Amino acid sequence: MTAPVFLADSLAGAAAGARIALDGPEGRHAVSVRRLRVGEPVVLTDGHGTGVYGAVAAVEGKDRLLVEVAEVRREAAPNPRITVVQALPKGDRGEVAVETMTETGVDAVVPWAAARCITQWKGERGLKALGKWRATAREAGKQSRRLTFPEVTDAMTTKQVARLLAEASFAAVLHEEGSEPLATAQLPHEGEIVLVVGPEGGVSPEELAAFAESGARPYRLGPSVLRTSTAGTAAAALLLGRTGRWS
Repeated sequence: MTAPVFLADSLAGAAAGARIALDGPEGRHAVSVRRLRVGEPVVLTDGHGTGVYGAVAAVEGKDRLLVEVAEVRREAAPNPRITVVQALPKGDRGEVAVETMTETGVDAVVPWAAARCITQWKGERGLKALGKWRATAREAGKQSRRLTFPEVTDAMTTKQVARLLAEASFAAVLHEEGSEPLATAQLPHEGEIVLVVGPEGGVSPEELAAFAESGARPYRLGPSVLRTSTAGTAAAALLLGRTGRWS
């Protein structure tokens, strides 16, 4: 049986032989939805690189259980770190992009209000959409059994993205007219890789110019043109393989 993964508020002080309580929404899901029973295997993570592997020691009520710790694992910080700047897609495609990028192994997702985005996050609507992206990252992190969940930042403007690119060890903009394929780009062994995925209408010339000033070059991904909701996942898989993080 594959042990289900749950997000714990804190795993500070976790050690083999200790008992850790899981309550709140995650505890309710474990007890009332998954119907875990004493003796069943379970994994707890804080989403920041620490994981507890153990078994259910006790079930209390409908929303709380105790996990007896068998092993504690801690992941090293990813290197190089991979951040994808994702232009806001229409409908639920943004959540699809976040879900698949999380499952693939991206370390951070930056929502970007590009000039040609049809969708714009404003006011309460924007806060609700951002909340959905973050909830999607959490659920996909658990589903893919990650101990470190990707950060989903606040939405950024083009100027803010340009500053992020300027600080990167390697910065790239996916563009069908890029002169060099991403598959042959010279990648760093450490630091941060930042990849920009534009909207369905493409990155505007003004945005390309601003990003170029920050050191980001346009790269093509392949012979076909992918949708904005799938391009980031495909590019991330390529980068994870080329940097050795998938070895």
